[in-house]
Amino acid sequence: MKNNEQDPLLTEAALTLKPATGLFNPHDPTPFGGLIEKFFYDNKIVRNFAIATIVWGIIGMTVGLLIAMQLISPSLNMGNQYTTFGRIRPLHTNAVVFAFVGNAIFMGVYYSLQRLLKARMFNDTLSKIHFWGWQLIIVSAVITLPLGFTTSHEYAELEWPIDIAITIIWVVFGVNMFGTILKRREKHMYVAIWFYIATFVTIAVLHIVNSFELPISIFKSYYVFAGVQDALVQWWYGHNAVAFFLTTPYLGMMYYFLPKMANRPIYSYKLSILHFWSLIFIYIWAGPHHLLYTSLPGWAQSLGVAFSIMLIAPSWGGMINGLLTLRGAWDKVRTDPTLKFMVVGLTAYGMATFEGPMLALKQINAVAHYTDWIVAHVHVGALGWNGFLTFGILYWLIPRIYKTPLYSKKLAAFHFWIGTLGIIFYAVPLYFAGFTQGLMWKEFTAEGVLKYPNFLETLLQIIPMYMLRALGGVFYLIGVIVMTYNIIKTARAGRLVANEPAEAFALAPNYIAIGTDRKWHRILERKPMVFMVLSLVVILIGGMIEMMPTFTIKSNIPTISSVKPYTPLELQGRDIYIREGCVNCHSQMIRPFRSETERYGEYSKAGEFVYDHPHLWGSKRTGPDLQREGGKYSNSWHYNHLFDPQTMSPGSIMPPYEWLSTQTLDTTTTIAKINAMRTLGVPYPEEYEHQANADLDKQAKDIALDLRKNNVTVKSTKEIIAIIAYLQRLGTDIKAK
Repeated sequence: MKNNEQDPLLTEAALTLKPATGLFNPHDPTPFGGLIEKFFYDNKIVRNFAIATIVWGIIGMTVGLLIAMQLISPSLNMGNQYTTFGRIRPLHTNAVVFAFVGNAIFMGVYYSLQRLLKARMFNDTLSKIHFWGWQLIIVSAVITLPLGFTTSHEYAELEWPIDIAITIIWVVFGVNMFGTILKRREKHMYVAIWFYIATFVTIAVLHIVNSFELPISIFKSYYVFAGVQDALVQWWYGHNAVAFFLTTPYLGMMYYFLPKMANRPIYSYKLSILHFWSLIFIYIWAGPHHLLYTSLPGWAQSLGVAFSIMLIAPSWGGMINGLLTLRGAWDKVRTDPTLKFMVVGLTAYGMATFEGPMLALKQINAVAHYTDWIVAHVHVGALGWNGFLTFGILYWLIPRIYKTPLYSKKLAAFHFWIGTLGIIFYAVPLYFAGFTQGLMWKEFTAEGVLKYPNFLETLLQIIPMYMLRALGGVFYLIGVIVMTYNIIKTARAGRLVANEPAEAFALAPNYIAIGTDRKWHRILERKPMVFMVLSLVVILIGGMIEMMPTFTIKSNIPTISSVKPYTPLELQGRDIYIREGCVNCHSQMIRPFRSETERYGEYSKAGEFVYDHPHLWGSKRTGPDLQREGGKYSNSWHYNHLFDPQTMSPGSIMPPYEWLSTQTLDTTTTIAKINAMRTLGVPYPEEYEHQANADLDKQAKDIALDLRKNNVTVKSTKEIIAIIAYLQRLGTDIKAK
């Protein structure tokens, strides 16, 4: 390995410094321009985030196991509206992404940042506000999501007051991080810090843009964007939340912790530069690959495909840089459990970042999208990359801040093997399930008709795969519980060094680095605010080019004269549909494939969704698409299907929604909802809000009367009437054979 390819900051005092004038004296005890300064690293905040990581990890994974079991037996929701799959599936994703992974990020950042910059965190009070504020946000998610307070945007389901809280705490984190960078004693910023900076600025932009909501109450809001625009914003956010929350901070931690664990410098400094800038520039363009063959304009889809393919290069650049760092250290890998976790984590990252671009190819996406193939792909990254890197860092970090050896390497090795087995049992069956679904949905007989016209035929074929997936989840969770025991025993054997003593030379302003100032990137590494602004510009380019035409060129979203706003009852029913999380299992987007138009009806048009705040296109079909559901079945069929799905669809894994027939529809919100929709551009007549509840009552009574004619007695004021009205409206604005 060439020395000029190594990052000089990987070794202690690797920069040779001299005064701006005069000769460098190697015997000078203060070559850095001042006396050695003594200070303390804050390990208590690191410990707190580590505890939160473990606790929320167990909770989030337990909820994940519960919903996996519900897909085998829906009775496991225990007849409780607060624990149905639709309501707690977003709880699982939020708990794992923002609670488990989020706390792990802050744990790793707070530990590594202090040591890379030779400085204590900027402000202890800000550190505490950050920690407790983040935990309160998570607790608010645990409370509100099962109660049905959701925006329905994937990975962004939390309602507007919590969005504001997230913004505030994220700013607190940013102030604390940049304050530490500005008071650093190490002049150059190591590569890990580049990724931390990019994470902060990009997540800030993504969260703000994706949270443009119009509140109508403390627990309810409507997205400003509608239909195609809303879908584009949501998946620009959703894909890049994966990129800049689940990927870039973990790459930063990989660049710090892996060389520390292996006691070797990172393989290539030049590759890290190329990896960083190309990754953050390309990643931001790839979001539309989640919307291939939908009503999104074709040019936006093509951009998403092109940049997704290019994304392989920087992603694999990071993986290669990590794995080649271990050259000559493979004997240590065989005996050190922490490095085993890191190696498998990097391998999972490589697999996921190869598969992602592959799934962006239209021919493959046509089969894979809406199937369990996507779920398998996501969890290879989540369980392998995020999970295993977190475990490796915990095993390495906790003994160091408690100044004691790990309690048991054998238990850590057991965790590694049972966790690896869990990933295999989770992912492989779901790949088979995804292949089965995609191919069965598209299969025709020799006579040219669908071979499996009943959606349930495909679902019943993959139930055994769901059982194996749940078994994999059990294995993985057992590993986490074993790790928790191991870490508790380790902590009890030692004692937390809450304020770890450290010392470093104070860098005077008139000291410069020899031989590096003329290299453009080394100069940039000394200017954190310039680095932040440049990172912001790089990530904004793709987002602006992708979204501006869709928002500013009217012809991109053509209007359809027959498409009308929802009636007040249908609007209320749509909100109940969102509350119950139906979008987690049902799509509302028929792609222009013969297999889909034969099964569901006319393919979806962009103009059909202009009044949909938010869009409900969905990302997974555990149940059939509902875009043309209106008029397919009678009102009584829908009532019975909601009350007990098994009676109308034997073998269905949809849970019963009996409470909809007993809970009274809250019509006090109708006026606010109509006013909000008019504000957002939905053409309700002026003053219509005062007539809305009368129209709602009339339509509800008509549906209740029709149900009575079919021997179903239910009051017109119940929630089930509203959701039936919404389902019967779907797709009826466009009549096509």
